[in-house]
Amino acid sequence: MDESRSPDSPATVESLPGGEAITETPIPRLNQTRTGIKPKSLPDPEADLSDPGLYFNRELSHLQFNVRVLEQALDEAHPLLNRLMFLLIFSSNMDEFFEIRVAGLKNQVMIGDATSGADGRSPRSVLAEISQIAHEQVERQYRILNEALIPALEAQGLRFRRRGDWTEAQRDWVRDYFETEIMPVISPIGLDPSHPFPRLVNKSLNFIVELEGKDAFGREGGLAILPAPRSLPRVIGLPEELCESGFAEYVFLSSMIHAHAEEVFPGMKVRGCYQFRLTRNADLSVDPEDVSDLASALRGELLSRRYGSGVRLEVADNCPDDLAEFLIKQFQLEASDLYRVNGPVNLTRMMSVLGDVERPELCYRAFTPGLPKALRKRDSVLQAMAEGDILLHHPFHSFSPVEELLREAARDPDVLAIKQTLYRTGADSPIVNALVEAAGNGKEVTVVIELRARFDEADNLALASRLQEAGAIVIYGVMAYKTHAKMMHIVRREKGQLRHYAHLGTGNYHSKTAKLYTDYSLLTADPVLCADVHKVFQQLSGMGRARKIEKLLHAPFTLHERLVAMIDREAEHARKGKRAHLVIKCNSLTEPKLIQALYRASQAGVECDLIIRGMCCLRPGLPGISETIRVRSIIGRFLEHTRVFHFHNDGKSETWGSSADFMARNMFHRVETCFPLLDKKLAAQVRKDLETYLVDNCQSWQLRPDGTYVKQSPGEAAPISAQETLLYAYAARA
Repeated sequence: MDESRSPDSPATVESLPGGEAITETPIPRLNQTRTGIKPKSLPDPEADLSDPGLYFNRELSHLQFNVRVLEQALDEAHPLLNRLMFLLIFSSNMDEFFEIRVAGLKNQVMIGDATSGADGRSPRSVLAEISQIAHEQVERQYRILNEALIPALEAQGLRFRRRGDWTEAQRDWVRDYFETEIMPVISPIGLDPSHPFPRLVNKSLNFIVELEGKDAFGREGGLAILPAPRSLPRVIGLPEELCESGFAEYVFLSSMIHAHAEEVFPGMKVRGCYQFRLTRNADLSVDPEDVSDLASALRGELLSRRYGSGVRLEVADNCPDDLAEFLIKQFQLEASDLYRVNGPVNLTRMMSVLGDVERPELCYRAFTPGLPKALRKRDSVLQAMAEGDILLHHPFHSFSPVEELLREAARDPDVLAIKQTLYRTGADSPIVNALVEAAGNGKEVTVVIELRARFDEADNLALASRLQEAGAIVIYGVMAYKTHAKMMHIVRREKGQLRHYAHLGTGNYHSKTAKLYTDYSLLTADPVLCADVHKVFQQLSGMGRARKIEKLLHAPFTLHERLVAMIDREAEHARKGKRAHLVIKCNSLTEPKLIQALYRASQAGVECDLIIRGMCCLRPGLPGISETIRVRSIIGRFLEHTRVFHFHNDGKSETWGSSADFMARNMFHRVETCFPLLDKKLAAQVRKDLETYLVDNCQSWQLRPDGTYVKQSPGEAAPISAQETLLYAYAARA
């Protein structure tokens, strides 16, 4: 991306093969979306560090991250199908953003709560800016899809057939499919006094239909709602014999329903049929004071999630204004909550195409995750751990040693007990299978399952039942604090004594996401670290005062205080004229006291490198406040998920891994762990990894003082992609 271009000048979009321009009005490339800071004079170096002008708005910063994901759909450094994937991830991210973040702001406005964050912005003003940015970016998303990706996919033999382009044979096939697959399960709902407007499921695909004529009961036509069957795919592949030679062709379920809507209303004329989708508030609310059984309470809340209050209405762009207004009124929304889209309203469901298409040349090259040397030379993971700490960097390193550790422990007759936390894990998880096997083999198995892991509640309830049936002790953690720590503890009898082993991680025990998210896993038999892990488990399962923990930092008790102290320690070194440097890599930075500590460090002269993937409320580059703070966001093939913190500490460096982000919820409302890398070689490995991220000039976005993000460009320098570099360093490319 050309950084020399003025912010107001549009970026060009590449031409299609053959030199034909995609559009006369180019899709803008440079992300100039504001993070919510209002123009004002720079603060005095002696200014109060709680001044709202020193903070970006959290929700607007979150929206910024989603926009950076959308940018990847235009980046030709990514293979074509992965560019489509990023565009669809943007849809999924925006769904959750509205379900949780926008819903929360709307609730604040509704109850008259004008409480603001550190930035001082009122919920109403933030909602207004979100609406403006979201409308712009959603319109841009569909332009990217229609004007860039769909033509590029067709040039590669992947075609999405619109109704007007169906061949005679394709029309016949669609008619048969409609009659056999759709018609038997579709349920039209006419709107009249005896059929009020139906209660529609969150994010479901629906159609509002205008009818003319009389039905079988003599009722005059009017409006009807046609919910699309949830059991059917939204994109359907046409049989090979109906496709043009060399093409794989697809049609949308919405197109099929449009084409045959009159068959659903026999004898009546369909004057119009328009798709729409309602996004509802999906945040679960469980009051700890009113709950005696968390699992039962959550089961009830999961049902209500499907029918929460409306927060966003998406309609086809050709939907008449009067129908759109009718829907807005039905869902008690405002005009600003309406999003007109030029294409399917439920783009996320196009993800099925990515799994259906077998075109490896249009996807990222496959790779085989590597293994550290310590694991390559030992058949037993426990034996390798007994010889020294082992660090895995996923997905460049395989996640299989973590799973194998648990399987080995489940089958080892000398293993007496296994304790494990589960936050997110797969529906058919090797981790859970091993825990079930361990319980069946007579081990003492204790599992702390966080039932409130957002959008994984139903899966976690099912896992809890399965483990309980196997004989494991299942604990739901502490009611007011989500258990977000990633820990495993194994007790084994060796030579007449008990020896302890532990796994500590920055990510989840989920084999699928371990292939997609970057995370660290520490496998250790260090007696003190293992004892600390044991104490944390005892706190979660029992009651009593917090026990003294030697090496781990532990939220909500010591983590926040110690992080502030370590940042302040770095500032003190700088004030004494010593070299001072810190690197923080995490997903989000929003907690005001930690931000103020970083401001103090910068004022003292500490070089602060922050690698923050998503939300960042800190404002870098302000004279006298944050001049030495640099903030970058890495967006690439893998979701950056590692939380690691490095402090130079006057040459006695400390490097930590953690399950926690720099957010208030992680510091004060969750059970988290932060673990030191005691092995100097492993700590050096992490520092080298961090340095690789700091020189990335291909997938790195720099946060500027005004709140905009600018993608870094190699220019005349050699291109460096941190993720590609780490792939080559740790994994085998296929």
